[in-house]
Amino acid sequence: MPTEREKMLAGELYDPMDPELIAGRRRARDLCKALNDSHDGDRELRERVIRELFARVGDAIWIEPPFYCDYGDNITLGNNVYFNFNCIILDPALVIIGDNTMFGPAVQIYTATHPITASKRKMGRELAQPIEIGSDVWVSGGVIISPGVHIGARSVIGAGSVVTRDIPEDVFAAGNPCRVIRNIENLSGLSQA
Repeated sequence: MPTEREKMLAGELYDPMDPELIAGRRRARDLCKALNDSHDGDRELRERVIRELFARVGDAIWIEPPFYCDYGDNITLGNNVYFNFNCIILDPALVIIGDNTMFGPAVQIYTATHPITASKRKMGRELAQPIEIGSDVWVSGGVIISPGVHIGARSVIGAGSVVTRDIPEDVFAAGNPCRVIRNIENLSGLSQA
């Protein structure tokens, strides 16, 4: 019989009050508190906390406190990832973030969700769907990313957007709900004026 954690990671209904899950959230809160209480000069402490908090961490990670997450060990960060102030990741499902990706202030990444019907919500069970954000992505300030979304490499998400569906590679997308506004041109072959 699968554990509640296994159900959670499989996208099935799970009991968030399971003791193993409660302990996982408590661990993450303690590590987030240590990160949030640290100072810019505490680089070694911050690096140690970040490496302990997340499942896998690349090089050159910078997180401006405060930062919050549910578990941390469901989050994978590539190289050169930057989080501005006050970002939140609810990670009962996997969150995979590629290299060279930047998050503006107050970005919220939600893998957590609940049943649509009230009768199922009353049961106290939750659901989660993974989120993947490609490499070289810029997520502007105040963006909310909904469960199950994939954001393609090199795309930019405009400030205040609510991303409810997949965003392809190489686009600028914005709005509520977020939609593709235009393609981002490859400027590398153009001569400079």
